[in-house]
Amino acid sequence: MKVPFVDLWAQYQSIKSEIDNAIEGVIKSSAFIGGQYVQQFESGFAVYCGAKYCVGVGNGTDAIYIVLRALGISPGDEVVTVANSFIATSEAITMTGARVVFVDCDPETYNIDAAKIEGAITKRTKAILPVHLYGHPAEMGMINEIAHKHGLYVIEDAAQAHGAKVGRVKSGRLGHAACFSFYPGKNLGAYGDGGAIVTNDEELATKCRMIANHGRIKKYDHDFEGVNSRLDGIQAAILSVKLKYIEDWTEKRRNKAEIYKQKLKDTEIILPVELSGFRHVYHLFVIRTKNRDAVRVYMDEKGIETGIHYPIALPNLGAYRYLDYNPQDFPVATLCSQEILSLPIYPELTETQIEYICEHLTAAIRSEK
Repeated sequence: MKVPFVDLWAQYQSIKSEIDNAIEGVIKSSAFIGGQYVQQFESGFAVYCGAKYCVGVGNGTDAIYIVLRALGISPGDEVVTVANSFIATSEAITMTGARVVFVDCDPETYNIDAAKIEGAITKRTKAILPVHLYGHPAEMGMINEIAHKHGLYVIEDAAQAHGAKVGRVKSGRLGHAACFSFYPGKNLGAYGDGGAIVTNDEELATKCRMIANHGRIKKYDHDFEGVNSRLDGIQAAILSVKLKYIEDWTEKRRNKAEIYKQKLKDTEIILPVELSGFRHVYHLFVIRTKNRDAVRVYMDEKGIETGIHYPIALPNLGAYRYLDYNPQDFPVATLCSQEILSLPIYPELTETQIEYICEHLTAAIRSEK
């Protein structure tokens, strides 16, 4: 049996006529940049998040950079973020000229360890950038308390957390602003790059929109130099179709995660957790196991695709050698990078496929003892 890590073709087949009609509508009206389809999606996604404003941009990395810039983050400033994430999180900080400051991750959720944030704050710190990694929100209550105490901004990196919740509040309303990615493999994915900024702050939303559109609101009337980062009409139309299904797809992901947990509960595998009062949307189903690399080879031989998110903790990358960190500074993130393994999870994954995955995963682990 072949089990892909993600099956976007199966998803497309389930909504093919709606997607095709949406794309045709954009082409017929030539609404490729801006226009009704972008406005429709921005409005719909803001409502979905429970926020007032949504600004579509070119990708999730740009979303973070644009928010940081709109908040005045600049050279000489520092922004605190987690040691376990994709480089886009820290890269966007550096793009503003600010210095990235890493904090180790929590061993249960793999999100930023909120208890260690205050130790990383200096007089130059201007913001905290928590990542809702794998679809589980960070400890936003504690993070917001720390931010309030020190007068800092909180920007959510929600690239993997569309629809995730703390209590009844969705990602997008848990900080000053939230940044989303619509990369094709995301829970809400486009058919190309795309991103969005969500906030309740009208002034911030306006500034972000101007930065993303060459520093202007009106054509040829530029108040400052910005960048070119716009969600295009075709991607917006596709996302509006998919937005109607996101809650159903999320519940299916959560159901698949529970099936995995039941089938693997009596093994030595460290399984994902969902903290009380949080809603995990399982963008990824990440386990931990010793001899991870050998287990992954075994799974590949059985036709099961897996992933590693992420094989090198951010502070240990060559890109951040200049910060003079060492792996011992981030023991949890470093250990996790050696043990984490992402299993296939998506709404179309069948229970038969999950049984096949679990059967060979347990066999792989036994063979490595």
